[in-house]
Amino acid sequence: MNKIQMNVPLVEMDGDEMTRILWTMIKDELILPFVDLKTEYYDLGLKYRDETDDQVTVDSANATLKYGVAVKCATITPNPARVEEYDLKKMYKSPNGTIRAILDGTVFRAPILVKGIEPCVSNWKKPITIARHAYGDVYKNSEIRVPGAGKAELVFTGDDGQEIRQTIMEFKAPGVIQGMHNLDSSIRSFAESCMQFALDSKQDLWFATKDTISKTYDRDFKEIFEQVYEESYKDKFEEAGITYFYTLIDDAVARVMKSEGGFIWACKNYDGDVFSDMLSSAFGSLAMMTSVLVSPKGVYEYEAAHGTVQKHYYKHLKGEQTSTNSVATIFAWSGALRKRGELDGIDALVDYANKLEEACIETIEKGEMTGDLARITTLENPTVLSSEGFIKAIRKTLEEKLA
Repeated sequence: MNKIQMNVPLVEMDGDEMTRILWTMIKDELILPFVDLKTEYYDLGLKYRDETDDQVTVDSANATLKYGVAVKCATITPNPARVEEYDLKKMYKSPNGTIRAILDGTVFRAPILVKGIEPCVSNWKKPITIARHAYGDVYKNSEIRVPGAGKAELVFTGDDGQEIRQTIMEFKAPGVIQGMHNLDSSIRSFAESCMQFALDSKQDLWFATKDTISKTYDRDFKEIFEQVYEESYKDKFEEAGITYFYTLIDDAVARVMKSEGGFIWACKNYDGDVFSDMLSSAFGSLAMMTSVLVSPKGVYEYEAAHGTVQKHYYKHLKGEQTSTNSVATIFAWSGALRKRGELDGIDALVDYANKLEEACIETIEKGEMTGDLARITTLENPTVLSSEGFIKAIRKTLEEKLA
């Protein structure tokens, strides 16, 4: 068959460890044989980020603003152990946090449902989509290790000379301090993105913070969401037959567990990070969730919601066989290629992306899957495939669909 032609490149952000190995396999088996792939490549592997003092991460985000669509591999956010392991110059910030700060917008994550992989929560009948704010909070924090007794203060000095000062803690012994921030403009973009996504998908929208405790920080989120809803979306929601609902984050968790699903759950940055992993695992596997950052600037960044699968990578380095689930990474590629096709009017690329996703699902439903799914499937006698074997099985199904 003739390869599908692309006009505008994707921004390709390579990553780390086992997902980097899968990245190459996916391209070689599932994309390059069918698509005349055009990408602007950025190596976000930890070693190269260190070589460039993390400038490559900034460059990849700016390229995404230029081209409109990116696909990203999972990357390491270094901790002290990683600094020592990779002999890094310093402990770099999360690359996802850096990219999201530049792109702004909201990360939407939803489970990939297949027959034979049943949710741990029996009453969940429909997907629950997490809408995660993609700016600020702990991902753009400043931290201090307090060496001993003293006073910690929160200080704001305005350009006009105005000073606001508040005592955080009178320390009597060593401890730690963390400072976080957010922007009204980013919170408003978050609210607008969530409400527009709810309208487009005809799903109810839930939003939750802890404004009873965080009476300034979290209340700002609550009030901006209410303003955006009342000013621009209330009538549209009523006309579409959907609702906007606010509650406290602990109440939201209880309601989610008793729900049937089928709604969007908007969360602040850290909450969304945690609860998207909880939902993906409860729906089946961390590797069975889509993730896309939708920016108000009109750009899209697709990625897998999980990490770099470190344990499997170490097995791979020893020459041992792994059975790593690549579905979320494949769906990152299919999502980016579909969006590129939609923006550029290439119907064949859209159709290919749809069939690639269908091939993933059908392969699993035929009983061919990786070990993580075989351990939880209700299908009888599943065939457990290696990392490469699973991708090759998907290719066989894909070729049948494209024939």
